Amino acid sequence: MGMSRTEPALIGIPHASGRRYAEVAVDVGLAHLDHPFDYLVPDDTEVSIGCRVKVRFAGRLCDAVVLSIRDHTDHDRVQPLAKVVSTEAVLTPTIAGLVRAVADHWAGGFTDVLRLAVPPRHATTEKAKPRERALPDADELRELPAGPFASAAGGSGFLDALAQGDSPRAAWQPVPVDAEPGDWAAGFARAAAATWVSGRGSLCIVPDVTDLERVAAACREVFGKDAVVTLSADMGPSARYRSFLAVLRGQAPVVVGTRAAAFAPVRDLGLVALWDDGDDLLAEPRAPYPHVREVLALRASRESTAVLFASHARTAEVADLVARDWLRDLVTPRTVARPLSPVVRIAADHDRAQDRDAAAHSARLPHDVFTVMRAGLAQGPVLVQVPRAGYLASLVCQHCREPVRCPQCSGPARADRSRVTCSWAGHPINSWRCAECGGTRWRAPVVGAIRTAEELGKAFPLVPIRRSSGDRILTEVNDEPALVVATPGAEPRACGGYAAAVLLDTVLLVQRPELRAREEALRRWWNATALVRPGAEGGTVMAVGPADSSALQAFVRMDPVGTAERELDERRQALLPPASRMVAIEGPEQPVGDVVRAVVAAWRKKEPDTEPLTLGPGPIDGPAHAEEPWVRTSILVPARLGATLTTQVRAVMATRSAHKHPGTVRIRVDPRVI
Repeated sequence: MGMSRTEPALIGIPHASGRRYAEVAVDVGLAHLDHPFDYLVPDDTEVSIGCRVKVRFAGRLCDAVVLSIRDHTDHDRVQPLAKVVSTEAVLTPTIAGLVRAVADHWAGGFTDVLRLAVPPRHATTEKAKPRERALPDADELRELPAGPFASAAGGSGFLDALAQGDSPRAAWQPVPVDAEPGDWAAGFARAAAATWVSGRGSLCIVPDVTDLERVAAACREVFGKDAVVTLSADMGPSARYRSFLAVLRGQAPVVVGTRAAAFAPVRDLGLVALWDDGDDLLAEPRAPYPHVREVLALRASRESTAVLFASHARTAEVADLVARDWLRDLVTPRTVARPLSPVVRIAADHDRAQDRDAAAHSARLPHDVFTVMRAGLAQGPVLVQVPRAGYLASLVCQHCREPVRCPQCSGPARADRSRVTCSWAGHPINSWRCAECGGTRWRAPVVGAIRTAEELGKAFPLVPIRRSSGDRILTEVNDEPALVVATPGAEPRACGGYAAAVLLDTVLLVQRPELRAREEALRRWWNATALVRPGAEGGTVMAVGPADSSALQAFVRMDPVGTAERELDERRQALLPPASRMVAIEGPEQPVGDVVRAVVAAWRKKEPDTEPLTLGPGPIDGPAHAEEPWVRTSILVPARLGATLTTQVRAVMATRSAHKHPGTVRIRVDPRVI
């Protein structure tokens, strides 16, 4: 095997003067081997820092990447590189440092993060001659108007600072409306243009492909098609690698991408921009589970770049960055934002509605909703947001409200029009009797998007009904009158904006048993509001739910900044992230307990004046192949000591790996779902 810089060399080629030695990161995936190894570079071998190589490690051929090349080694004997796969330097020293920082922050391994940062090689694409790209003249972009930033206090100053070569950091709240003040994609393009005026590149990250296409189109309108490159996992291997090489070779100053593009090697990077950081698509589902928001924050600090975090809602994490003065607010004053936004209100929140309809407060579709729909359809399309997909998402007993279960496997039942099946195994449920009361009739407490569209079709028989959810997601609808029933995140944009929007079953989003339930509900509601025309043009948004709900009251106030500040205060009182650093340790109970005890013991030696808070163990859903039940134990410490905790967790996991302790243990730092 190759020689670690911290372990004695036993075999290989003797050290000799005049030779070159490559320090490489070997893809072995073991925690105790998460450090560089030295290999001899043969005299006739062309190799460069950042290129891919093959090395012999523990008797087998492994992938590796060169981190540095030196004229000396600390070992007496080292093995030679087995093969240089490519001389293309796909890992720059800057990105290598970022990869290491991300791995340390999330208690993970270097090569685990490297897989996220560098796409797989496509040899044909790498050898092909790159096409010539025409870049815009910076002077032509200097006089562009402020656009969406014009209404935000400090927006023009932010653009001026970018154009002057400074690195301002801002949290931008576009007005939630389908008009220029809410056109965040145009705002990203305008910020990238100001950055290019100073001779620097930009990196714009969005949650999904729909957002990617929108911001890419806005950037191409400003820069032209040659200057803008998109990076996404949905691209084919050849197209993705071609885009990556164009960025690596400095051929495109603007990069727009999804999650993994946060590591794109943009030359002379001057701005990192992130849209909607609360979207769970920005949290990597593979170890070590980094979040793009923190990756970009780390990168901005290391490379001294400008930062633009934008969203219609605001997360507690961004509120914390603002409170610590790491970000500055770019917010449109409420006196300006109110006239620009749609009219927002809660259904049946007045006495007249109660007098007209005694069941207005409990009805799923009260009279006010139909009034708004009729008025909206007279002007254009109307959006109806439904939290659940499907037909009847769950069934309960008509009398005692006990959930309906499959007689064969006890799985939850669901209905698809007239057919009732098991959600787990798909068994048809032809006859059912409640185990609690003996009843044979059931009802649906949760109605999905399909059933909602069916009900609205009966109420509006002459109006087209369009659905967007699951595998049938629409990207855009025209300005003709129609009812568009969509689940959160699947709402298509309407040409000219929706005339109205109705948010149904709002209580389902707020009552989810998650720490971020209220934050996520507001994010989804404000994102839907951003698809509606201004109030001056008749745009109206109606939410159906209890008028005394604190979440709905915050929604009606249209105050995402104040709401996020209150959420952050509550997190601080509860000692939850971002006020603390949380490390969740998951796996079978025995190995989880061993890791927790080792980490706590190491902590007490390092920080005897601070006692970590331990929560758990509690049961969780483990992998499908797990032979034992899984549990989770969380360790919390003050945020200022977070790096110490993750360092100790990595050390404990390295010890377990070196001694081959049994049992799988999974580490999550600041998990999104708590």
